[in-house]
Amino acid sequence: MLQLQTLREDHEKIVVALKKRNLDAAPIIAKILELDQQRRSIQAQLDNTLAESNKLSKEIGMLFKSGKASEANQLKEKTSALKETTKQLGEHLNESAVALQEQLYLVPNIPHESVPAGNSEEDNEEIFNAGQIPKLADDALPHWELAKKYDIIDFELGVKVTGAGFPVYKGKGARLQRALIAYFLDKNTEAGYTEVQLPLMVNEASGYGTGQLPDKEGQMYHVQADNLYLIPTAEVPITNLHRDEMLSESDFPIKYTGYTPCFRREAGSYGAHVRGLNRLHQFDKVEIVRIEHPNHSYDALDDMVQHVKKILGELKLPYRILRLCGGDLGFTAALTYDFEVFSTAQDRWLEISSVSNFETFQANRLKLRFKNSDGKTQLAHTLNGSALALPRVLAGILENGQTDKGIKIPEVLIPYCGFDLID
Repeated sequence: MLQLQTLREDHEKIVVALKKRNLDAAPIIAKILELDQQRRSIQAQLDNTLAESNKLSKEIGMLFKSGKASEANQLKEKTSALKETTKQLGEHLNESAVALQEQLYLVPNIPHESVPAGNSEEDNEEIFNAGQIPKLADDALPHWELAKKYDIIDFELGVKVTGAGFPVYKGKGARLQRALIAYFLDKNTEAGYTEVQLPLMVNEASGYGTGQLPDKEGQMYHVQADNLYLIPTAEVPITNLHRDEMLSESDFPIKYTGYTPCFRREAGSYGAHVRGLNRLHQFDKVEIVRIEHPNHSYDALDDMVQHVKKILGELKLPYRILRLCGGDLGFTAALTYDFEVFSTAQDRWLEISSVSNFETFQANRLKLRFKNSDGKTQLAHTLNGSALALPRVLAGILENGQTDKGIKIPEVLIPYCGFDLID
């Protein structure tokens, strides 16, 4: 959430900056400033009314002490009217504050200056690529066919148990999943991230804190009886570990990693491009999250990108890195780098990681602050990235590793899964 003070002082610059997202923010920002002025006006009236009421109360006390009960009682009638006015103003103030907050939630983050202009994923900027795309046999299969051939993932059984988008991993498929989770966590902890095990449901405050609510409400599974949400990513519970906290500069950097299943409704996702593991309602992901001093957050972002590059280099998967354009940038992000692995059998790139800097956008919602060396309060910067999302990594391993003898397992994973070939 953008800071209200910043909107007051730089609203014209913010409107221009948000045009990079193909958004005309002028009307909503005008509404926010109008509501802010209304709220401040009501607050001033309330403060004046309370001050007058307090003054009269003192006068009444003095009159009673002086034996002027009649005059005191006349003033008491006036204080009764002021109390009613105070009550009404308080109600109006609360309504105004709620309306203001609701409008603030609708404004996305300001794109970083390096974010390219563009309307959609076609306008994203490729900044790096690595790895050799293997040349497969003419009869090479996509991963969903390989999963069936080697009986390692059963999509139909998942439909029976739950529904589409909830696969069942079997035998070497399940062991490979477990191997990838352990490998990713080990790489992250070796890089200084503290591992955490997390709740798989969060409350409404947590959803608002990291920006999934209200923006992604329709994409989240909601347990209405308890008003809890199944997490779409470990980013949500991890970042909320420090909600409503005051940190000190010495606490930085704060680095976490966590494995969780993730749950996304993915409403409206149909077609061949979402077959198999390409898009699921439940999937496994290992996340990295950092809370940083604002002066160091972009160095931290670069470090996270290098970390994910190292993992993909060890897996020997062909991949590229994209800097997302304004039209494809997530609601809460200031800058995002997407990693995509090349699926040789599908002849297309598959997103496997997003690494983002949110600057103060989440911290403002979370009230995640710190005291700087001058004793002043500042908002921290938050960052997160996938290291990594399993489904499309697994799809890449299966499709790019297929041979006439079976599916070769990346060497780095063999100690984790205990086999070098799926046959």
